[in-house]
Amino acid sequence: MKRVLVVEDNAELAFGLRNNLEIEGYGVDVASDGASGLQIARRDSPDLVILDLMLPELDGFRVLKGIRESRLTMPVLILTAKGEESDKVRGLKMGADDYVTKPFGLLELLARVEALLRRGAPAPAANEAFGDVAIDRASRTVTRRGQPVELAPKEFDLLIALLARRNAVVSRLDLMKNVWGYADSVVTRTVDTHIAELRRKLEDDPGAPKHILTVRKVGYRLKA
Repeated sequence: MKRVLVVEDNAELAFGLRNNLEIEGYGVDVASDGASGLQIARRDSPDLVILDLMLPELDGFRVLKGIRESRLTMPVLILTAKGEESDKVRGLKMGADDYVTKPFGLLELLARVEALLRRGAPAPAANEAFGDVAIDRASRTVTRRGQPVELAPKEFDLLIALLARRNAVVSRLDLMKNVWGYADSVVTRTVDTHIAELRRKLEDDPGAPKHILTVRKVGYRLKA
């Protein structure tokens, strides 16, 4: 699931964007000021940021500058006031990928989001690795130190979900949605059980893992 961060201080507009993006199948986080938006972008590395320019705490330009100075390369779609041509040009020069002028049509915005995500998506890697573990997505096989490791289908899917957000924290709820297709806090223990199996099969010391890490009270992180 692609994740979109919406940084917008207009609560009604933010709610509408979140609702429609979730209908389209995206995971959505919302920040109501620039400082928290930049913090979330740095922490979670979303797949795309929708960024208003007029924000409390930090304005959109400073948020955009902070994102790019942090070497984050996700597409950024800026929201600009009607007729502010200089803001559009400044935003693009600072590293924004596209802009939409307020008031905007929802279908146009969704089309631009889809295009940016498609353009920014890396080519699928047939082989990926962390530590001494190699993953071949095409054949759904895993090897460790050159030896095959048998993973159950959901264990493999869970590993890929962590790999897609490597070095970023992924909540148990997000893993439930991405791997099992539903969310129910009562059964998030399912995630913990599968994580324990992945550690048993892929870590030197499952009790003190070096790669598949627990983030207390949040979820897990794959340290590459």
